[in-house]
Amino acid sequence: MPMMWAVLLFCGWLAASVSGAAGFGGASLLLPVLTMTVGAKAAVPVLTIAQLLGNLSRVGFGRRDIRWRPALLFSAGAIPASMIGSRLFVDLPSSFILRLIGCFLLAVVAMRHTRFGKRRIPERLLVPAGACVGFLSAIAGSAGPLGAAVFLGLQLPAQAYVASEAVTAVLMHLTKSVVYGRYAALGLADLLQGLALGGAMVLGSWTGRKLIDRMPERGFALLVEALLLGSAVALIAGSGR
Repeated sequence: MPMMWAVLLFCGWLAASVSGAAGFGGASLLLPVLTMTVGAKAAVPVLTIAQLLGNLSRVGFGRRDIRWRPALLFSAGAIPASMIGSRLFVDLPSSFILRLIGCFLLAVVAMRHTRFGKRRIPERLLVPAGACVGFLSAIAGSAGPLGAAVFLGLQLPAQAYVASEAVTAVLMHLTKSVVYGRYAALGLADLLQGLALGGAMVLGSWTGRKLIDRMPERGFALLVEALLLGSAVALIAGSGR
């Protein structure tokens, strides 16, 4: 058991370092590990608590860089949709949804290399985009790469992109935590495990912040695209098992 938790906490730090540098990716790394250690049903609520703490630390570290208008517009759609998705979590299978997200991410990366993909996403699309991401996040455990793809389209500087996306993640994970608790999907043991894992993710968020400070703009874009591709392949392959 101590060895299992040592591995889990290390994975939490590593996942938060990646998401702190790229704006997402933590859930993709942690969800398989959690599924093997705490079980498939408990993995999503535990991950939600851990991500809540990890994203809160990203907000704190990047508070001066937050772009509040796009973050709040996105959250206006994400919060009510995540409430609905969290209520359906108990009964709804997610394999098809994960495969769909994976295919969409492949399309996003391909589109970014076209003239259309270089355009900035208009603000009027942020509310419906937030609703889509919030709903899918609640059902599938996380739709972080999908949310990252939206914020990447805003063409923000790296620090502003990571901090602003973290604001929306905090609000979604907080909403999901309340609903999971209301419908008994989140027990006391899950809460304590999530808090312990979240502590490791706070340290990882700090590490990720330092990585961004040393990364050139082109290198940051390549990192995000590589992680989007990796997430897409993992989602498509994993959903078929």
